[in-house]
Parts: sequence; structure tokens; C-alpha cells
Amino acid sequence: MFEFQQYLGFLLFLTILTMGFWLMIFLVNFVFYWVGGYLWNEYKEKRANKESLKQ
Repeated sequence: MFEFQQYLGFLLFLTILTMGFWLMIFLVNFVFYWVGGYLWNEYKEKRANKESLKQ
């Protein structure tokens, strides 16, 4: 049978694993948001340059 200290160690392991998982998800979403914003600004800038050259 498990002792209480082993149970606490297992809960600590699960807590750290879960926090790492959610931190990874947060950071990946932040990077996608950053890259998406950069690409959107580049697109708007190119579109504005094309419109200014046509006029």
C-alpha cells in the first residue's frame, strides 16, 4: 500500500506536470498571437503601399 508521503509526492508531481502543461499552452498561444499580429500589420502596410502607388 502507498504511504501518505508517497501520496503527497504523487500529488506534487501531478501539480507540477499540470502547471507545466498549461504554461506551455499559454506560451504557444502567445507566440501565435504575436506572429499573427505581425503578419496582419505587414499585410495592412503592403495594402496601403499598393493603394498609395495607384493614386
